[in-house]
Amino acid sequence: MNFEIKHIDDITIFKLNELKLDANISGLVKAEFTLLVKADDALKLIVDLTGVESCDSTGLSTLLVANRLIGQNDGILKIVAPSEKILQLIKITQLHRVLSLCDTVDAAIKEISEE
Repeated sequence: MNFEIKHIDDITIFKLNELKLDANISGLVKAEFTLLVKADDALKLIVDLTGVESCDSTGLSTLLVANRLIGQNDGILKIVAPSEKILQLIKITQLHRVLSLCDTVDAAIKEISEE
């Protein structure tokens, strides 16, 4: 699995550098989210999926795990998902009601900074 972690002040940005967020890597991504939140005390997390073209149900489950982990610590999670396929899947499953979506990393940083 290929990913980058960047910090801007107290905001952690997790950028997934894979074309698919699916069953092949979802377990590894969940483990990284758990480490970020529990070991690194990340309370403001942006999950950057700008390079991801598709996502399946296990990928959605991964995003929900991140949301739950952050929520348990009263943190903030923003998902950057500009892919139309991923946005459609999130809307069809009604997860846009649960997950906070942004078009760009800059927009996510701005929203987190304002909260």
